[in-house]
Amino acid sequence: MDTTSGSAHPTDGTLDEALERLHARGPEFHGYLSNHGPMAVEALVRHGRAGSVHRWLDAYEERLEDRPRADNAVTDTNWREALGDPRRVTDWTAYMSRQLDGRPWREVLAEWWPRLLPGIAGAATHPVIRVGHAVRTLTEDGEEEPRVAELAHALGYWAARHLPLGDVPAPAGQDGPETALWDVPPVPEQEGGIRQRLAQLAETPGWPAAAAALRPAAGPADARALLAEVVAAATVRYAVDAAAEPVMLVHAATAPNAVLRTLPALPEHLWVPSLHAAWAASAAVTAAYAPRRTGRPQSASTEVPAPPRPDAPADAFERAAAHGDAHAIKLTDTALDVAAATGLPEALRAADQAVTLIPSES
Repeated sequence: MDTTSGSAHPTDGTLDEALERLHARGPEFHGYLSNHGPMAVEALVRHGRAGSVHRWLDAYEERLEDRPRADNAVTDTNWREALGDPRRVTDWTAYMSRQLDGRPWREVLAEWWPRLLPGIAGAATHPVIRVGHAVRTLTEDGEEEPRVAELAHALGYWAARHLPLGDVPAPAGQDGPETALWDVPPVPEQEGGIRQRLAQLAETPGWPAAAAALRPAAGPADARALLAEVVAAATVRYAVDAAAEPVMLVHAATAPNAVLRTLPALPEHLWVPSLHAAWAASAAVTAAYAPRRTGRPQSASTEVPAPPRPDAPADAFERAAAHGDAHAIKLTDTALDVAAATGLPEALRAADQAVTLIPSES
């Protein structure tokens, strides 16, 4: 694998040790629940909580299962038929590991990203989120072997759980992300698992128009800016609507943020289609779990809270880490990105909602 070193990080050893522990485990447990360990430990290390990683992992590992047995090797000739087959997740991980052996990871990512992007909804978007965390570490903290191996696990999981959203219209409207997201209609029956909910999108009144309402990007740079606005809009909406489904609505913000984090490692010609897929995923999760809204609630747009204290972001992550739930940790990680980029007070409010409404693991 490509293990060219980048900049050193003071807690490199902790993250690498944690990833090596997690790579002995499967990407799911109890049949369908995603293993959030790699994503959560990356966020804990990044926000200065490396000292708590192994203790957190000791508790989290109790629910995890061993890696599934290999079924039938994925190859350069049969990968298309294996796409979306969760029984072959270990085969996919092995295949991605071979792809990364001796090749620059950015090259492999650029090859597989457009193949996997249509299936962004797979496993409730957890695979693309896992890829985003892996890429952030590789680009910002160095390319040690466990981190490249984590990218192989993340890409393999995405391939195994690949799930297209169907025929989603591309952005062709005039709305910015905030307006467009607030106007997404809910699916008729907000019950059951995410696959059952997403299957209703095609028949949901107003869905095609809502998906197309986002204005198109003028080019790669504009696509990146629009995607950052999508992340901010989903985070703000979580601050208002989290009570409807505090766990699943997390992914309306964290999935597009994972794509945003990945863009700098991708060729620019992939940025516009990445925006389209990330917007579709965020809108689809919103349709599946958020209550019906017509525009942003008045209370959310007129409230003018006091400016946050300088130490408020650090305090927000401390609360998330103490809370212990992986979804609360990941949502707070994204909310802090939004707060740093925009200064929106609703971003820290979203982090507070996650810690308040998601059951604690501590």
